[in-house]
Amino acid sequence: MLDLQKIRSKIDNLDEQIQALITERAHLAKKVAAAKYAEEANPIFYRPEREAEVLTKVIARNKGPLSDDTLTALFQQIMSSCLALQKPLLIAYLGPEGTYSQAAVEKHFGSKVETVAQATIDDVFRAVETGTAQYGVVPIENSTEGAVNQSLDNFIRSTSLKICGEIELAIHHCFLSNSSEVKRIYAHKQSLAQCRNWLAKNFASAECIAVNSNAEAARLAANERGAAAIAGKSAADIYQLQVVASSIEDISNNTTRFVVLGQQEVPATGNDKTSLLISTDNKPGALYSLLQPFADNNVSMTRIESRPSQQGLWEYMFFIDIEGHIEDQLVLKSIEHLKADASFLMVLGSYPRYILKN
Repeated sequence: MLDLQKIRSKIDNLDEQIQALITERAHLAKKVAAAKYAEEANPIFYRPEREAEVLTKVIARNKGPLSDDTLTALFQQIMSSCLALQKPLLIAYLGPEGTYSQAAVEKHFGSKVETVAQATIDDVFRAVETGTAQYGVVPIENSTEGAVNQSLDNFIRSTSLKICGEIELAIHHCFLSNSSEVKRIYAHKQSLAQCRNWLAKNFASAECIAVNSNAEAARLAANERGAAAIAGKSAADIYQLQVVASSIEDISNNTTRFVVLGQQEVPATGNDKTSLLISTDNKPGALYSLLQPFADNNVSMTRIESRPSQQGLWEYMFFIDIEGHIEDQLVLKSIEHLKADASFLMVLGSYPRYILKN
């Protein structure tokens, strides 16, 4: 019992030291704000490259027993709280409350940001373009079902937004309902696809209805007899639905990648990714010509997607992700070579690569 009291006393002392250091950090954050306001009227406080640097150091220092994910979440919350002292961020996301997009916002920005739910992905882009929100978070691809086409199409139409960061979120779907007999199942179309085998086995006769988000699905199911929804556990709590089944996704490591939309260029960190939007004339070897500069310059391509250009019949845009930053010499050299063969080329952004594993 005496040893236990000594251990608790040590914990109390450490808690005092931790609190004092966090308080000191917060005061320094306020001094940073004062220094920035002294230099410019509308300074930028959210620095993705700086946050990536801090979290990378946290992981490098970690000797256990806490996991990298746990420690980075703690530091993310500290940074979020300090940033709120400087200037609270307003983040647009695909709503309503309880979506995976909202969870991605909190994972990346912490809980001390202001959020504004949008009805559609189009609305998230529009909110950031018009300055209604400083940043936006949208899903861009899923490990099971591939690209989120609505996000890709918005990049084709947008001329001012940049990708400032990326977030990976493990997606575990729940089947939610208050009805004993389910006739209709609401969900985002991607979620319906991610759970198609489970749905075919358990609710083959139910009508599956695609909606803008899973939180919207939960809201609808809560107000309709005979309805159910596919959504996350948080949506069950928000909309007072019963969790009938958990982890109903067909592939257990189901993960969605989100991107952060903004209007700023992000400096290099040494562990970056660059996203490009490219189009070329429809001629033999055109796609090969677009990819060859990356191979010639030893630049790794991590993703390629094609979407209709919306400007002509059977004309396509290619979304390409590569490793490296636009400031890197090999990346710059690759893009200079690309310009000779591409009819259109836009750098959607260079940003820190996601550093955690789900």
